[in-house]
Amino acid sequence: MADTAPEPSARAQQWARTMRGHVAEHGLVRAHAGSDARVGPGRTVDRLVREAYEREVLRPGATLAEGAGDRARPEEPDVERTCFERDRDRIVHSTAFRRLAGKTQVVVHPTDHQRTRLTHALEVAQIATSIARGIGVNATLADAIALGHDCGHGPGGHASEDAFDAFVPDGFDHGPWGADVSLADLNLCTQTLDGIRNHSWSRPAPATVEGEIVSWADRIAYCAHDLEDAVHAGIVRPEEIPDVVADVAGRTRREQLGHFVRAVVRAVEEHGEVGMAPDSAAALAGLRAFNYERIYVRPESLAQSRAVVVVLKALVEHLAAHPDRLPTTVVRTDDPVRDAVTYVAGMTDRFAFDLAVRELDWDRSRLPQGIDRDR
Repeated sequence: MADTAPEPSARAQQWARTMRGHVAEHGLVRAHAGSDARVGPGRTVDRLVREAYEREVLRPGATLAEGAGDRARPEEPDVERTCFERDRDRIVHSTAFRRLAGKTQVVVHPTDHQRTRLTHALEVAQIATSIARGIGVNATLADAIALGHDCGHGPGGHASEDAFDAFVPDGFDHGPWGADVSLADLNLCTQTLDGIRNHSWSRPAPATVEGEIVSWADRIAYCAHDLEDAVHAGIVRPEEIPDVVADVAGRTRREQLGHFVRAVVRAVEEHGEVGMAPDSAAALAGLRAFNYERIYVRPESLAQSRAVVVVLKALVEHLAAHPDRLPTTVVRTDDPVRDAVTYVAGMTDRFAFDLAVRELDWDRSRLPQGIDRDR
C-alpha cells in the first residue's frame, strides 16, 4: 500500500490559512484579522522630510544627510531613505556582515552566550546610537559605521591581522580593509567609509563626530562585553575587577555601559567635544588593561592566536601558489597573493579551518581550540 502523507498539524493548517493575509471590506489586505492599525492624515515621511527633520533637530557639528551621499560611483538619491539609511541597509544585507556571525570575537568556537563579531557589532551600534541620540547628532550615520566597523576582520579574531601582515605590504588593518575591500562593492558614502576605516584609536581621527562616537562605542563595548564573557566562562571573577574600574563604573556590564555612555554624553554637554572626563577615561583604560592581562594574553588565548596565525598563513600561501583553487566570485587582480588574502580574510572561522583540513590535510589537533571553562 502506498504511503500517505501525514495530516498537517492544527498549527500548520492555521498558518497555511494566513497565506494570503486577511482581506478587509474595502479590499486592503491586512496581516491580522481584525487589525485596525490606522494613522492620521499626512504626507509620507520620505527622504526630503527626514532631511528637513535633521536640519531642524540635529545640533551644529552633526553630519547631515542632505548634501552628503558622495560615493565612488555616483547614484541617484533614494526616494524614501537618506544616504546614510541606505548605507546602513546595504551593510546589514551584505555577505560580509552576515559572515560576522561565524567570526571570533575573543574565543573561537564560542559557547551559546559568548560574543561573536556579529553580536559585538550589534552591541557597538546600540551604544553608538545611544550616544548619538543623547548628544543630538546623526544616529543613523553612527549606526551604519558601527554595524560595518568590523567587516574587515578575518577568521580567528585579531590574530588574523598578524597572519595577513606578512602578505600585505603596508600591513593588514581590519578597518581600512573593511572599508576598501570587504565592503567596497556596496558603494557606501565617504563619511560611512571614513568612520569604518578609522574607528581604531591607532588610526587617524575620523572626519565626523559620528565616527568619533563609534571609536568610543567600540572600546566601551568590547571592554564591558569581553569581561562579561570571561566571567561567565570562569576565567575571571567580578571581585577581581580593579577598584579604579569598580569604584567609578561598577562591576557589571549593565553598570559599566550605563556609566561610560553617560560619560561621553556629559563630556559633549560640558565641552562640546567627544571624549570622557579623566576619572571615567581612567576607569575605561583600567578595564581594558585588566582584560588585556587576564583575558587576551593568558596562555590559552596566546596558544589560540598562534594556531590561528599558522593555519591562516598556510592557507594564503597555498592559495597564492594555486590560484585556480580560488572561486570565481573572488575579484582577481594581478597579485595572486593579495587575491588569496582577500579570499581567506572573508572566511568564517569554521570555513577556514575546514578548508585547511580538506586542502592541506591539516591535523585537526593543530587547529585553534575553544577556551574551556575554568582552565
